[in-house]
Amino acid sequence: MKPSELLTASGILFTDQYQLTMAQLYYKLGLHEINAQFDHFFRSYPDYGIHKAGYCVNAGLDTLIDWLQEARFGEEEIQFLRAQKSSSGKPLFEEDFLKWLKEGYSSLAINLYAMQEGRVIHPNVPIHVVEGPLAVGQIIETGLLNIVNYQILVATKAARIKHSARGQLLLEFGIRRAQGFGAVPGTRAALIGGADFSSNVGTSHVLGFPPKGTHAHSYVQVFLGLGQGELAAFEAYADLYPDDCLLLVDTIDTLGSGVPNAIKVFEKLRKQGHQPVGIRLDSGDLAHLAIKAAKMLDDAGFPDVSIVLSNDLDEMVIWQIITQVQEEAARYGVDPDSLIHRLVYGVGTKLITSGGDSALSGVYKLVAIQQEGSWTPTLKISENIDKTLNPGNKRVWRVYDERGKATADLVSLYNEDIPNQRPLELCHPTLATKRRTLESDQIDHIEKLLIPVIKDGKVVADRPEIREMRSVRDKDIDALDPGVLRIMNPHTYHVSLSRKLWDLKQEMIKKTRDEA
Repeated sequence: MKPSELLTASGILFTDQYQLTMAQLYYKLGLHEINAQFDHFFRSYPDYGIHKAGYCVNAGLDTLIDWLQEARFGEEEIQFLRAQKSSSGKPLFEEDFLKWLKEGYSSLAINLYAMQEGRVIHPNVPIHVVEGPLAVGQIIETGLLNIVNYQILVATKAARIKHSARGQLLLEFGIRRAQGFGAVPGTRAALIGGADFSSNVGTSHVLGFPPKGTHAHSYVQVFLGLGQGELAAFEAYADLYPDDCLLLVDTIDTLGSGVPNAIKVFEKLRKQGHQPVGIRLDSGDLAHLAIKAAKMLDDAGFPDVSIVLSNDLDEMVIWQIITQVQEEAARYGVDPDSLIHRLVYGVGTKLITSGGDSALSGVYKLVAIQQEGSWTPTLKISENIDKTLNPGNKRVWRVYDERGKATADLVSLYNEDIPNQRPLELCHPTLATKRRTLESDQIDHIEKLLIPVIKDGKVVADRPEIREMRSVRDKDIDALDPGVLRIMNPHTYHVSLSRKLWDLKQEMIKKTRDEA
């Protein structure tokens, strides 16, 4: 695909066919410009097989804004649609509809409310709310889901890996294993969620981060092939990058030659007034090799040199490495805590592809139609009770308990004054018998989560840098109970409905079934 073709494919036509056929139907019925409200949320946390997330991290909003600002029907897009034929050979899209797309359509003709990037998010809680002309809300659905769902998935994985690594430096190495140009938003999401730096040069520069990396095995192999050896390869690397010298030591024999040769180079650098950065281990029993390498580096007078671990890491592998270090390091004369705090993790495939669960269960559902200036809630009933929608124009709140910990996310009707409700009743989204009542002394504060981002076609929210998103992430994660943060078998975070929303939902379910 040529660059110009890629640009066309990733613009307004980055949508499903049925979005356009439905939009034409709305146009023909005169419904295309009635106001509708759509909620974007996800149904369940990522499930990686032997373990499941207890929270997600929001990401993708800024990318979505950029896409909405550029997604429009120009002459090329109209010509493409004009060429489409129905099964009978007639034009699929009629000229009056195409004229409206070109002259009357705008992807920004909406009000968008959203949670900030970096915020911790939970199932069945609206993350993005789109209000605007029905046809516009329909056409942008696919792009919104694609852009945001993937970045949430990767940001969540990165946050879990960072937590498992006990906050140690995390490098994202996934560009070569990503799905095509998905590496660009994937790297962005990883940097929001927990990665400190990335090897992805272009994306790092665009986002304002220095790219990080070292040499490959092939670099050492070149010197071996030329008969010069591993030590010569290390020395040449150190000569060119004396203040950024991080050596991959497992091309031949990690402990027999790699680490000893690295130490020789480090000693030379130190005599020249330079501080070596570290070594990288990319194969074998990483925990055992890290312990033995640390002992060799310590004995040589390099206790502060980093040990970078890579090769198919994720939160569970890192958890296993740290556990093994805690159990075995002292036997070899290495302080476990000291070693754990000098480890750096390079994570590639399983981060950029969200190994174990490759798609977020994010959905985009119609919840209300505006008639005569007021919102009429709409409902979709599912055979699976958990998939029955929470209808209507809503707000989202985070309730913090007397400890200052997040105890529940509460979804309410738009006109409810939740911050001043005492006692506050929290209803389970589906089970009538499961309810909590919080008194004033059990609530520290209540926070409104959705903020206006696009209002009447204009971007009204600040567009923070990733470093600010990380601060938001850290604050939200610190507010979670330790049980929710657990890598294995996390506690269930409470997502609740207000009593008024619960009652409306039950009334609509009954009415809809009676009418059916």
